Amino acid sequence: MTVATFAANALAQDTLPPDAKIEIAPQPPEPKVQAEGVHVDEPPPLRPHKKGLVLESSVGALGFVGDFRHVAPTAYWLHGLLGYEINTWLMLLGEAELAYTDTSESVDLSHVAVFPIWGFGGGARATFHASERVATFVQGNVDAIGAAVPHDTLAIYGFRSVESLAPAYGVRVGLEWYQLDRHLALSVQVGARYASSFDKFLATSDIPVLWDAALCLRYTF
Repeated sequence: MTVATFAANALAQDTLPPDAKIEIAPQPPEPKVQAEGVHVDEPPPLRPHKKGLVLESSVGALGFVGDFRHVAPTAYWLHGLLGYEINTWLMLLGEAELAYTDTSESVDLSHVAVFPIWGFGGGARATFHASERVATFVQGNVDAIGAAVPHDTLAIYGFRSVESLAPAYGVRVGLEWYQLDRHLALSVQVGARYASSFDKFLATSDIPVLWDAALCLRYTF
């Protein structure tokens, strides 16, 4: 047998008929490499809430419970807070506030005087976490608060003490919702304060209490 004949026979044996079926077995999937204690099919856990230096801004309303409510309506209220979280539940803080109201409850519109109420102070806040993203807090604070008005503007209504800064003692409670961004949180807050300077002169039954309610945005550095 010649070399040419041998090659022809080999080629004939290797050539498949037109109706031949070729089956390819599927390859098994490669096993997933998994480190000890790590589940590759599960998303990574959320990063924990960040604690540290806190900046909080609020917008809401400041109202009056005693006789001062017959002089001025509920005020527009801005509040700012700078605090430091010593741990996950305790924060020491300083705060400042500014509100705007007028004397429209006691005089006609032609004699209304618009004036700001401002103050500053400090306190402490205790936070209680229901979950990683929801918490409530209770805050105690000592402030100085008064109205920035010309001398005797409010004295004619019996509230001369309001015209200068005076101590106020209060408590505030709130509900916080921490965002996926671990620096941000939203909250709603309400508070009440005893402010002796809002006590009407010679009025034995007055209740010099202020209340506030606000929506807040906080950022933790």
